[in-house]
Amino acid sequence: MTPAAPAPRIPQPRPRPIVGNAPDIDSEAPIQSMVELARQLGPIYRLSFGKGSVLVISSLELVADACDETRFDKKVSGGLYHLRDFVGDGLFTAYTDEPNWAKAHRVLMPAFGPAAMRNYFDDMLDIADQMLTKWERLGPEASIDVSDNMTRLTLDTIALCGFGYRFNSYYQNEMHPLIEAMVRMLSEAGSRARRLPIQTTLMLRTQRQYEADGRYLHSVTDELIAKRRRMPEDEKPRDLLGLMLEVKDPMTGERLDDVNIRYQLLTFLIAGHETTSGLLSFATYFLLKNPDILRKAQAEADRVTPRFEHIAQLGYIDQILRETLRLWSTAPGLTLSPKHDTVLAGKYPLKKRSALLVLLPALHRDPAVWKEPEKFDPDRFAPGVRDEIPQHAWKPFGNGQRSCIGRAFAMQEATLVLAMLLQRFEIWEATPYELVVKEALTLKPDGLRIRARVRQPVARAFTTKPAPRPSVEPREPHHAVPGHGTPLLLLYGSNSGASTAVSQATAKRAAMRQRLLHSTITPASSPRKAPLSSSPRPITASPRTMLASSQPGSPACRTRRWWACGTGCSAVATAIGPRPISRYRRRSPVTSTVPALRRCCRAAKVTRERISSAILKNGTARYGTGSAPLSASPRSRPWTADRSTRSKWCRPRKSNW
Repeated sequence: MTPAAPAPRIPQPRPRPIVGNAPDIDSEAPIQSMVELARQLGPIYRLSFGKGSVLVISSLELVADACDETRFDKKVSGGLYHLRDFVGDGLFTAYTDEPNWAKAHRVLMPAFGPAAMRNYFDDMLDIADQMLTKWERLGPEASIDVSDNMTRLTLDTIALCGFGYRFNSYYQNEMHPLIEAMVRMLSEAGSRARRLPIQTTLMLRTQRQYEADGRYLHSVTDELIAKRRRMPEDEKPRDLLGLMLEVKDPMTGERLDDVNIRYQLLTFLIAGHETTSGLLSFATYFLLKNPDILRKAQAEADRVTPRFEHIAQLGYIDQILRETLRLWSTAPGLTLSPKHDTVLAGKYPLKKRSALLVLLPALHRDPAVWKEPEKFDPDRFAPGVRDEIPQHAWKPFGNGQRSCIGRAFAMQEATLVLAMLLQRFEIWEATPYELVVKEALTLKPDGLRIRARVRQPVARAFTTKPAPRPSVEPREPHHAVPGHGTPLLLLYGSNSGASTAVSQATAKRAAMRQRLLHSTITPASSPRKAPLSSSPRPITASPRTMLASSQPGSPACRTRRWWACGTGCSAVATAIGPRPISRYRRRSPVTSTVPALRRCCRAAKVTRERISSAILKNGTARYGTGSAPLSASPRSRPWTADRSTRSKWCRPRKSNW
């Protein structure tokens, strides 16, 4: 037998007695110190601190293997571990196996899904307008502290959108006392992660201040919760706090308790303002240093007005934000831990619960992936080019199920603010500036100041909401087709609310089409919708449509019970997400590129024995017709498609799955 090859030696700076590698890390800039060590030692090296050690990894090969969620999970350590003193099992600091993490994640996913983003837009616009109006009134001679202004912006935005509270940061010189306490607490949590425990124990005054700040934060959030509970039902806003108080977990049927709601509110304040303000500050810096990119972004911003419908048209500004996150991810590291003994990338043996740090600034500069990695180039994320980036080469929002739940919220806010800023102002450096990165739990440019001159007058509206629609909806152009009264059943499984919204829109469209076709709508023939987990057994309506999200690669929570029981009849299957549900991954019928859901309403001639399916992947739809009884597991059966009976609206091609 050939002996196993020895594991490669992992480099490490020379450790000192007791303190290990602490002298090799700048306490004021630990991330930048680690990036420099990665340049010297390579894509993997070890650091030891006292009794513990961590492997720092930064190449695509190693990170892609470490992001395998079947073998690795998020490790709550460092500053996050100390934040648990006051944020407990909030989404950001909870251990994955804690029951409240899964419960809160399921409850809150719809609040951060695509369908919910429209509801936050007016409040985002309100706060952004406050900041820019202040800049306008200060005049072009004022020196504006970018990081301070962006921090006030993001704090006020998350507070207003999340729980209807106004800090009014732009109407006072000093920050709200809650914010001052939170900033001190964040700073101390980060410092404790870099100190020896005996040092923290001896710092009595700092310890007392830390505990007092925590008590104050808890008292303020508890009062917010109590005040909301006392409000009349018809006055309660539909925001994050209202959702946490009222909505039950779809899996357990339980609501979040008040202690966990307190932790979630503090989590949103911390994670919702620190990262986005840093992103906007870094983006401003890169635009100042790249005037050609600034002018191109300004031209794009000039073509739109600040409305929710126009956010999707700001593609180049989105590219700027993504490239900013590549160079300086404001949350600069992911800490992972093996679930059991394993081997990283087939080379490096790891013990269960050992610590791995994914160093994002180094990963995002991996020369094997990024050409000229230090260059700021938004075209790396241009449509088409973006699809060529390897899956795990860009990770500013984390990994898998523990990735940032507020990603869509943060990107919408940052896109809106940057577009409004460029549309209204010409900006330039107040004094020549070289980038200095300030590190706490997140990264920000330190000392960046600008001047701003108004480019064009702004017409302000009291609301951005569209005008109410007429009571009678316009008639769709259609051909004279006889009605038939065939019932349509829409079953949905949804984590973020996207599938729920699509099913509602499809049912509405189907009902409207029935009216236009002069068919009779009865309780038996009108479109119906229900969660997959509560669907009838057996299903008797035809055609039947299932809509279920598959992020991050597994069925939505409200579909699992349905899949377990089976139905014994045909159905229309629709999976929405970047990866299809695993049950459909092995055999796909046909491929095309149309919004097939709208066409489900026209598929009334499809017989009960036939299937119409649409599996959306990366903006394309895959659909076809065929028989697929679900009495047995779909995994055990191939898909069969009868070309002779396909609807004329289905134009199949050979599948590439």
